[in-house]
Amino acid sequence: MASRIKLLPEGLINRIAAGEVVERPASVLKELIENSLDAGADRLEIDVEAGGKKLVRVADNGCGLNREELFLCLERHATSKLDAQSDLTSIETLGFRGEALPSIASVSRLSITSCADEKAGGFRVRVEGGRVQGLEPAPANRGTIVEVRDLFFNVPARRKFLKTEATETGRLLEAAQRYALGRAGLRLRLGDGRRTLLAVDERHDQAARAALLLGRETAGDLRPFELQRGDLRVWGWLGSPSSAQKNSGNLFVYVLGRPVRDRLLTKAVLEGYGRTLDAGRWPAGLVFLE
Repeated sequence: MASRIKLLPEGLINRIAAGEVVERPASVLKELIENSLDAGADRLEIDVEAGGKKLVRVADNGCGLNREELFLCLERHATSKLDAQSDLTSIETLGFRGEALPSIASVSRLSITSCADEKAGGFRVRVEGGRVQGLEPAPANRGTIVEVRDLFFNVPARRKFLKTEATETGRLLEAAQRYALGRAGLRLRLGDGRRTLLAVDERHDQAARAALLLGRETAGDLRPFELQRGDLRVWGWLGSPSSAQKNSGNLFVYVLGRPVRDRLLTKAVLEGYGRTLDAGRWPAGLVFLE
């Protein structure tokens, strides 16, 4: 007998939708970092445990959320980055759909502690599997702390497909590196409870960040370039053909400050080298499009 059309329960809808945003702990970290940067933060303290399976925690010094906004940020399509009059072709924030936090909350045990006004004090909201468990006053400096615990605890099939702790930690590190490299003036620390995996501060310009994160030999080979045509500006640093590698791991491309992996843009970089670059080799570099 044919099944009849019916509406799915909201909890199941949220868990299915989470699959579009949350693939693994590194996906969670990416969304949280972008929310912090869009909130004006220039200091990020990141802690992870068990490759992010047990914990991904991001503390920032951004503008913070008040009591009402703490509830609202857990609703789908609730965002400070877009309104009814916005032009979708000219968005300059890193995110805009307002889906990250509710998606993450539906597949984890989430808490958000935030303060927008230190005189009014901070508040903490706790969510488990998409269900709000409570809202309470909490001591907090201006900014926001998001803790994501037990990722996929209610979706065991998704949790089973996560890789080893070392692999997932490596992906978390890669995600943090993209923002640390691309943002001069950003102070960022990433630790796993045993050691600091990554640390840059406001004293490191982008050349210093490249030396710290790519290695001095690779960074020392980078040369600056810049080109402007009308409203389009492309600039950054690229390495020589002689130092090109067998993979694209040291080539970072940013569009309006957002790190992207795009075959068309990568191909454009490779074609810029012409025949000086051997087939199957990729240069190191930072490429910014604005």
